[in-house]
Amino acid sequence: MSAQEESPQADQKLLIIVASDTDADTLIGKLVQRGYPATKVSSTGGFLRRGNATIFSGVDAGDVDNVIALIRSECEARTEFLPAQALPFPESILPAEPVEVRTGGAIVFVVSVERFEKT
Repeated sequence: MSAQEESPQADQKLLIIVASDTDADTLIGKLVQRGYPATKVSSTGGFLRRGNATIFSGVDAGDVDNVIALIRSECEARTEFLPAQALPFPESILPAEPVEVRTGGAIVFVVSVERFEKT
């Protein structure tokens, strides 16, 4: 095979995982422990404007379900009660009682990868 020929690559997927900061470090540790690459980028957003982590992981297509199962086990959704003042409501419509909100969990995007190179 000449240097200019490309070797066939296995079907690759890029997982873009948005998780809470509290879950991200544990998740990255578990991914790396199982041999999956993981790159963390800090991000902020969402309703509560709390810190998030966006994790990029390139895996073989056959490993996607295993990685998603790991994400589900490490990034469980939970509920918290927050004082109304901590929420992004205008003061004119602030509820009087603490508000139950969903936190944690993860959002996962699975994207097909046309080409992947590691230098």
